[in-house]
Amino acid sequence: MTASRTHHDTRIVDQFTRWAKPFAELAIHAEAESMAQTLAACAVTRDMKVLDVACGPGIIACELARVGADVTGIDLTPAMIEQARLRTDREGMQVAYHIGNALHLPFQANSFDRVVTRYSFHHMQEPEKVLAEMVRVCRPGGRLIVIDATPAAECQKNYDRAETLRDPSHTSALTLQQLQSLGTKAGLSPVMMHQYRLVSRLQDQVAPENWCALKAIFAEDIAEGQDRLGMGAWEDAKGIHFYFPVSIVVWSKSMQEEPRARS
Repeated sequence: MTASRTHHDTRIVDQFTRWAKPFAELAIHAEAESMAQTLAACAVTRDMKVLDVACGPGIIACELARVGADVTGIDLTPAMIEQARLRTDREGMQVAYHIGNALHLPFQANSFDRVVTRYSFHHMQEPEKVLAEMVRVCRPGGRLIVIDATPAAECQKNYDRAETLRDPSHTSALTLQQLQSLGTKAGLSPVMMHQYRLVSRLQDQVAPENWCALKAIFAEDIAEGQDRLGMGAWEDAKGIHFYFPVSIVVWSKSMQEEPRARS
């Protein structure tokens, strides 16, 4: 049974229906160095079963399929799944796509060797529950990979303010410590952590109606020189630039599952 859509779900679908094609075409989402780091973190080999949660336009899913993995992608937004299927067909890959909610993954427990999500947790109102679902469908001994922006604690509030204006479906970006704590509470074992900066131009990632207000926030941050947004913003002849402070966090699921409570 499909879970009912919340108001926040509707906000996500509206946002990414509007941005599906531009998002799919934005070069930074397939940037070579960060993609190589993502693939290294996933450590996928041929015939592994892999789930890409909140797969968007299928960028990660296609790369994982390229190495011979059996890949499944799921996303809440039908327009994103449409872009993912177009990409998969264009690149000659095989990926099974589903429209669905990360809080209610429509898969059996212990189904996948790898469960990955990229740039999605900051959209989740209950990321701990999403991680719990990822853990449920991951086989014992399998690997879980979460990749997302992780601002410094002292910048988190300002970062969220700017990101919510740029993307109304944003909830809050977790700090690295908060993200790692989710894994600890879920009983996962840390495998690795890596950080990188994903550089972007502000004009490429903001709707026209939000441009003036967002430009003012970044211009103030640049003028003060204090980097209160935690995004290292600067301006040159080509416009305002900034970076997303991204972390890759990898855990493994215990070989022995905890006994389930009786209902």
